[in-house]
Amino acid sequence: MVTSELDEILDRYARDRTQVISILQDVQDQERYLPEEALTYVAEALGMARAQIYSLATFYRAFSLEPRGEHTILVCTGTACHVRGAPRLVDELCRRLEVQPGSTTADRKFTLETVNCLGACALGPLVVVDGNYHGQMTPNKLDDVLKQYS
Repeated sequence: MVTSELDEILDRYARDRTQVISILQDVQDQERYLPEEALTYVAEALGMARAQIYSLATFYRAFSLEPRGEHTILVCTGTACHVRGAPRLVDELCRRLEVQPGSTTADRKFTLETVNCLGACALGPLVVVDGNYHGQMTPNKLDDVLKQYS
């Protein structure tokens, strides 16, 4: 990320350190993660210690210090989804995408994550891609879902 882009984000929030969460969200929206150099630049621009910025970036699950994929795949592993086959879906996605949960594909197309519950138990097992719910998922249906985002 170039400094002019960071300056634009910082200026949008008047370089107000009380807006640091929003600033980090905008950086992540643009880069799909929080690069180290961006965190350092933001810290200096806001007159904050790097440790403060890193503590925020690591505290909130919404932030990532690792590059994330263009598309995020969530597999619900809550009880209802688990008993209906969620572990098979996770295994199949790991095999097809060649990643483990919490990781991003080499081409940065997909990030795969598991979540404890998405609150849509009647749809289980449930896969959510970029906020789009795909219920009663089976390993055989995964191809159709992945094709929509390729």
